[in-house]
Amino acid sequence: MEITHFFDALWQLSIAMAPYILFGLFFAGILHELIPESTVTKHLGKDNIVSVVKSTIFGIPLPVCSCGVIPLATSIKKSGASRGATLSFLISTPITGVDSIMATYGIFGWIFTVYRVVTSMIIAMIAGILTNIFDKEVIAEEKKPMFSTFAPKTSTGFSMNTPISEESYGTGEESCCASSHEEKKAFSFLRAMQYAFTTLLGDIAKPLFWGLIIGAIITVAIPENFATLLLENVWLSYFIVIIIAVPMYVCATASLPIAAGLMLSGVSAGAAFVFLSAGPATNTVTIGVVKKMLGTKSLVIYLGSIVIGSIVFGLGLDYIFDASAIDPASLIHMEEEGGIIATLSSIVLWGLVMYYMSKSYFPKKKSCSGGSCCG
Repeated sequence: MEITHFFDALWQLSIAMAPYILFGLFFAGILHELIPESTVTKHLGKDNIVSVVKSTIFGIPLPVCSCGVIPLATSIKKSGASRGATLSFLISTPITGVDSIMATYGIFGWIFTVYRVVTSMIIAMIAGILTNIFDKEVIAEEKKPMFSTFAPKTSTGFSMNTPISEESYGTGEESCCASSHEEKKAFSFLRAMQYAFTTLLGDIAKPLFWGLIIGAIITVAIPENFATLLLENVWLSYFIVIIIAVPMYVCATASLPIAAGLMLSGVSAGAAFVFLSAGPATNTVTIGVVKKMLGTKSLVIYLGSIVIGSIVFGLGLDYIFDASAIDPASLIHMEEEGGIIATLSSIVLWGLVMYYMSKSYFPKKKSCSGGSCCG
């Protein structure tokens, strides 16, 4: 693997992701200001099926990709959403979206579109319900104790009960916590942006950085004759697609021309569906953030639900097309994006990420005598 190919792949990956991530951060900041945390806690905070269904339905129409959804999911989790509701939102949102739904209809027709939306909802709900059932004990640990006033503080000033990751929170954590007061505050755009680009971006900077690096390596390592590989292994095509789609970054809309190309090459509609389902729902960045934000158990449920659900529903789609004698390769159209906005977004994102990475790996040294606060 030539180093120039790696950096080219890294840059292309950054251009593809940056606008969506920045938009997601911006939207999350606005949502955090407009929607009281008590509302999120009320509708999404309980460990029941209703909260999972609400978060899934709420995520379906949002035009946010698998990386843009990260700051939104982090935001609703911080606002009091349960792990199950957060996970179902993380899955349902990137697979669909108004733009993706319309593009899917334009390329594949209404059968494929309806099937994609419904199955993504089912996969997301199953994952959320399983998380609320099997990850309950972790949730209980994160709830505020009765005497939180006396909770011990770390050297950075954060309570030991602080959710997710104490090291990743910068000064924005204070503004986040301050918004939990009951009195209604007037909307502040500055406060929204501080929450988005300080608290939230500070949380995801490290996994985002390493996810981009790993994603670029995987992108370079994928063979050129991918479609031929799938044609020669019909029964294994599902698993080959899963292995490549899970760690690879691809937006719901951007995944459509790839899936269409696979189908035109002779790959089954079911295998293409697996790519459309697993690709947008996962990538190395999201995997790292889920592990950090929700824990290992939720990560296993997250990946297991997507992988198994995608394969099962992929087989189901093949059955539908076979039974109806419809040739799925008879519906296609393609388009690509780029431009100055994507380039500027990438530059801005890398600048912010490197800033938080430098703070993480090279924190400012504190002057202390006892040595307990130095490390």
